[in-house]
Amino acid sequence: MDKIIKRIAIMTGGGDCPGLNAVIRAAVRTAIMKYGLEVVGVKEGYKGLYKGDFVKLDLNTISGILPRGGTILYSSNKDNLFLYPFVEDGKTVLKDVSDVGLNNLKNAGIDALIIIGGDGTLTSGRDYARKGVNIVGVPKTIDNDLASTDTTFGFDTAVAVATEALDRLHTTAESHHRIMCLEVMGRYAGWIALHAGVAGGADAILIPEIPYDINKVAEALLTRKDNGKEFGIVVVAEGAKSLTGEMVVNQVVENSPDPIRLGGVANVVANQLEKLVGLESRATILGHLQRGGSPSAFDRILSTRYGVRAVELVMEGKFGNMVTLKGNKMSFDTLENVIGQEKCVDPDGELVQTAKKIGVTFGD
Repeated sequence: MDKIIKRIAIMTGGGDCPGLNAVIRAAVRTAIMKYGLEVVGVKEGYKGLYKGDFVKLDLNTISGILPRGGTILYSSNKDNLFLYPFVEDGKTVLKDVSDVGLNNLKNAGIDALIIIGGDGTLTSGRDYARKGVNIVGVPKTIDNDLASTDTTFGFDTAVAVATEALDRLHTTAESHHRIMCLEVMGRYAGWIALHAGVAGGADAILIPEIPYDINKVAEALLTRKDNGKEFGIVVVAEGAKSLTGEMVVNQVVENSPDPIRLGGVANVVANQLEKLVGLESRATILGHLQRGGSPSAFDRILSTRYGVRAVELVMEGKFGNMVTLKGNKMSFDTLENVIGQEKCVDPDGELVQTAKKIGVTFGD
């Protein structure tokens, strides 16, 4: 490493996620207590980097934040400095203002930047690494769809929230002879739906990786009905798609790095199943409940491990990398390898096959 590291910055970007504060806490404590570094936080993700909105982070700043949800640095998922929106003559134009953020880092005397985020946030991190910034990434998403790492922090908490919701819906479904459809997040990956569905005893799990035939889902529920089980539990990933390949889009947000907002597929499925099965059906969209609140014990530990390892990578000069979990060991992979390599559920994987063996239908 050519340059001695004295001051580092930490930034959180993208959607909020249980465990963000635990990563910040671990990174700050490691940087100060082990390496004697100065630490600053970048507020509101890349927006703060553009504005030069930095705040000092010390042991007092991060005291007590381990169990807190959200992020004390705040976040933004709409500010790509390589394609930053400006309104000119009544029209929105996109400009590359990444050099503004680069200069702000230099002017603040920051030697390395730890970026905690998902694919979109880390894509800009990779682009800054290409511009010579000393970047280390930490994988954050409840969707668990980032490549190169076995598990992202926030995923375990999201699954726990969804599982509790299924437990509660189960009693209502049984009491009223209803089919209850729970829609969970995950974007184009079915990890939350799969894990929560197995943990919550779902009768059907619909995920993006396995296009479903609604008639086959109905057949499975009719079989239950014939066997005296006049209710059903269906978990639907927000990105689930039928055999036609179409996903349900809630809205399109213009000038957003990710303009497609999925949502509403559980309503479609519930309406179809009510007609096909003959049981009253209801849809519950869990939404942002999965993102908020206190992280699970697993996520607190994983976040702490990620935060410590991120600072170690900085001090080892291993820039342009993202911290990863492989098996039970902390490792790392290049951002170049991570970006754009979405990790999806394997339809032939062990957990899918386990679910099928205990009678769960995926509509295939």
